[in-house]
Amino acid sequence: MSRGIGGKNNWALFLLLLSGIVLGGFIGSLVAGIPMLSWLNYGQSFGFASPIVLDLGILMITFGLSIKITIASIVGVLIAILIYRLL
Repeated sequence: MSRGIGGKNNWALFLLLLSGIVLGGFIGSLVAGIPMLSWLNYGQSFGFASPIVLDLGILMITFGLSIKITIASIVGVLIAILIYRLL
């Protein structure tokens, strides 16, 4: 298992960041209907507008990517970094 600078595990940082993004996005979507907290769901979405389809005759493959970055997911990433530094 690879260790980063200072002997910390890079996989732990990756998993913490991923969980911070997912939990932040989930919390942002939960509070979207609450007027005082709706600003947490404010963000930008980017990626492919429509999926790219590759038709090979007997096999059809669809590629698509869409990422939505919200204020809540940024807060989740910051909390994940703080947890990583404390561990």
